[in-house]
Amino acid sequence: MKKILFLSLFIISSLSFAQVKDYELGSPQNSLRNYNGGYFDYSDPTSINIKVSVWGFVKYPGRYTIPINSTASDLISFAGGPTDDAHLNDLRLYKVDADSNQTMIKFDYNDLLWEDNLKLSRVKVPTLQAGDILVVPGSPRLYFRDWFSITLSVVSTLISLSILILNIVRY
Repeated sequence: MKKILFLSLFIISSLSFAQVKDYELGSPQNSLRNYNGGYFDYSDPTSINIKVSVWGFVKYPGRYTIPINSTASDLISFAGGPTDDAHLNDLRLYKVDADSNQTMIKFDYNDLLWEDNLKLSRVKVPTLQAGDILVVPGSPRLYFRDWFSITLSVVSTLISLSILILNIVRY
């Protein structure tokens, strides 16, 4: 009898600890705007909150706890905005549904930022669900100071090698 009781308690406790909680009701009152490593808490204490991730070329990539009615543009704002290297015309939102099917939604954020006139067809910004991952692709840029430092290091290495070779040839 004790073994059955112990086994049932073990199974119940392991099931409760093994599940990932992507939904939260409210948030802890003492830890609003909690910043721990790559985890950011922008939850609303009075509503349901979800956990989503943003990766790539944003200022603060990581895992976020945000209100359930947030959009992808809200998540980019929470993440500190895109960096200079981000390709905003190719944002990707990965969704995993209850059947473990993965879908990817591509959208152009430049339509929202740089459009002068309102379009007749509205630009649809995807709403987020629990467990979604927003990827902001990009590629690093080299500015003038980067090119200058690379050129200067190559030239100084070549000068040092030529001086070394001249000293070896003389002696």
